[in-house]
Order: sequence, then structure tokens, then C-alpha cells
Amino acid sequence: MMNVRPSEARGHANHGWLDSHHTFSFASYFDPDNMGFRALRVINEDRVQAGEGFDTHPHRDMEIITYPLSGAIAHRDSTGGQGLLRAGEVQRMTAGTGVMHSEMNGSNEDVHFLQIWIIPEKKGLKPEYEQKFFPEKDRQGRWRVVASPDARDGSLTVHQDVVLNSTLLSPGEKAEYTLPKGRHAWVQIARGSGTLNGVALKAGDGVAVSDESSLVLTASEPLEALLFDLA
Repeated sequence: MMNVRPSEARGHANHGWLDSHHTFSFASYFDPDNMGFRALRVINEDRVQAGEGFDTHPHRDMEIITYPLSGAIAHRDSTGGQGLLRAGEVQRMTAGTGVMHSEMNGSNEDVHFLQIWIIPEKKGLKPEYEQKFFPEKDRQGRWRVVASPDARDGSLTVHQDVVLNSTLLSPGEKAEYTLPKGRHAWVQIARGSGTLNGVALKAGDGVAVSDESSLVLTASEPLEALLFDLA
């Protein structure tokens, strides 16, 4: 069973410096029918203007993943974690008992990224920060694990039974994924277009998947996508 969440059905907030689309209920966009999927709570597609960003603010008891698509965003937090994220890099922050952080675009171009929140396996975890680079060649034409509970294959560590995969596909190229029995998936199209098991999808679309053993994503134009394998 696949349930498509179309791009145009998402919540939208334009603050001038920030243009944000919310796949699930978030901030002033309240949608009781779309509060998340399994442990996946937030997927925000954000575009931040040059010289702007999120000033220092608090979070707690959440796994926060930042996935850049273009441009660069500077992260700084109260654990001492800091880094400049560009496309190909993925960052994970465990807010846990509480963390203060900022995300600023100090460049002269807009930055485009996904911010993802995952509900952790338990509350009160020690705050952590981690950032890694995943080359395009490792994601081209295949699903590459970028975050997992056991840091498999050199991925980031996420404190929840979630395996996050990323792929890049050229037109006509396919990426296949076997979903174990009893598992669920969320597929998010970051850019481009294609089909998932024959269902047409475009940038910004998300798909909730249950009771499907095999997923085949095929690109009709250059495509980047994320697949969350969820308990």
C-alpha cells in the first residue's frame, strides 16, 4: 500500500528570508491528519536567503538531520559542534536533554536544504553532533545508507530504529529497495521526477509505504530522493 503526499498539499510559510514547505504539521501549519509517519515527525524543505538564517534557539528530545541540496549552511551548537554543510554532506544532531543551535547562510547565494526530525527511542539522551560527506559516486544508481541506529557502512548514528537512505538517479536509471516484512517506508523526492512502483512522483512529493516488499524508483529526469526504512 502506497499513500502519496503531493508536494502541493504541504504546508507553506514564506517569511521573506525563509521559504519553507512542511510535509507534516509544523509551527503555524497545524494539520491533525499529517502529524508524521511512524517515528518520522518533520520534513521541512527550506530555502534561506543569503546572509540570513535561524538565530540561536533551543531544541530537546529530537533527532535532527540536515540534508543540503544546494548552497552552504553554517551550523553551531552548544555541544561545541560546528560545521559548514554543503550538498553531499549530512548532519545529525541529538537534541536530547537540551541544546542551543543556529543555522546561518553566510554566503552570497540562497541555500536549499531539508530539515528532518525523528522522534528518538527515548527521552533525555546526551546531546551530540555529527557530520559526514557522502560522495555522489556512492549514491548514484543505488540506495546509500546515510543514517542508521548502528552507524552501518560508515553512516551517521541516529537514536531510533530508522535507516535513512539517499540516491541519485539519471534519466531511465533505477534504484531498488527490499523492505523487510513488518517494516514501513517513507520516500521523499528531493528534486527531479520519476516513478515509484509505477506511480508518478515529482519534487516535493512524499510517499508512505506499508505492506510492500519491493520498491523500485525510476527517474524520468535527474532525481534525488530519500528513503526512510521505519519500524
